[in-house]
Amino acid sequence: MARAFLLVLDSFGVGGAPDAEQYGDLGSNTLGHIAEFCAASAADREGLRSGPLKLPNMSALGLLNIAQLSSGETPAGMEQPERIYGVHGCANEVSKGKDTPSGHWEIAGTPVRFDWGYFPSEGDAFSPELVEAICEQGEVPGILGNCHASGTDIIARFGPEHIRTGKPICYTSSDSVFQIAAHEEHFGLERLIAFCQTVRKLVDPLNIGRVIARPFTGETVATFERTGNRRDFSVLPPEPTLLDRLVEMDRKVLAIGKIGDIYAHQGVTRVIKANGNEALMDATLQAMDEAENGDLVFSNFVDFDMNYGHRRDVAGYAAALEAFDARLPEIHRKMQPGDIAILTADHGCDPTWRGTDHTRERVPIMAFGPGIRERNIGIRSSFADIGESIATHLGIPTGRYGRSFL
Repeated sequence: MARAFLLVLDSFGVGGAPDAEQYGDLGSNTLGHIAEFCAASAADREGLRSGPLKLPNMSALGLLNIAQLSSGETPAGMEQPERIYGVHGCANEVSKGKDTPSGHWEIAGTPVRFDWGYFPSEGDAFSPELVEAICEQGEVPGILGNCHASGTDIIARFGPEHIRTGKPICYTSSDSVFQIAAHEEHFGLERLIAFCQTVRKLVDPLNIGRVIARPFTGETVATFERTGNRRDFSVLPPEPTLLDRLVEMDRKVLAIGKIGDIYAHQGVTRVIKANGNEALMDATLQAMDEAENGDLVFSNFVDFDMNYGHRRDVAGYAAALEAFDARLPEIHRKMQPGDIAILTADHGCDPTWRGTDHTRERVPIMAFGPGIRERNIGIRSSFADIGESIATHLGIPTGRYGRSFL
């Protein structure tokens, strides 16, 4: 049996991107700076963890070697494994931007060669003409925000006024994105989804990558909390991806978490939603039981990025990595002869870096499974090598942008 399991640790960069300076990210290193923080800290403020970063399973899959290869530095305080298993290396991103769709599409063999549209970083983010069209077609009395902002901060800032007036909270970031926060009960979840679909059409001429619904609950600033009902409305990838090729060959693509949204539900057989890394791991393990010969299980673990990277919560990111690492043996136990699992990321989000945005970094590649021998594959020229390696493993034609490392 040949099955593939692709697990994206959203934002788990390993530094070293050759073009990081062009993005203002020279020196960013998500793994390296988290390890440095942990090695220098006795315990985090909430007592979630203490001491050096402990990732024994990923370290045994070559993570420390990857870090040295990518950035020239071994993560501070991390313990060297007795031996390395599987294929390990890292990859440069050739796509423009450092956002979620660009990274994921390139992983699936389709780099982004065009320029995304972005909103101004100074003054109002959205033009009066766009706001007028949104209010008219979305049937709202106005919008709040209209700026670059962190999701949790802007909900705290405008949440009470949103509940009082019914105006949705609209904001953006350095990514090509239009985000809309609204209360699940006072505004309504279905209404928020419909409103996002309206906005999606209005920003299409601007080449904006995603419109994101950010529902929240609670009645006061102290109790506001974003829920797991987030939805991403992405534009279609510019060309067929690995997912499309698999579906065309009558293979199943089981999309865990926000994977379906990222690919605009194209090339996806079944969407399996879950809220939080633990639930996403549970869903991945269940999908492994359902996957048949030639199928792909594709999971995104969003907490690393959404809850810890963007919020610049270094200790929380470290604890989440350790929790994920502790569950990797469950993946191993589910694997059958002929299977392959690949761990990677879509970009960086260094929680020690200035601002709250993604960081341009190389991503790790850790591939393992029964019969896969240990091998250092070096620095790959594109994330697309990951998708084409899966294509090779599953026995379908490869695309034109990547080269298999298998």
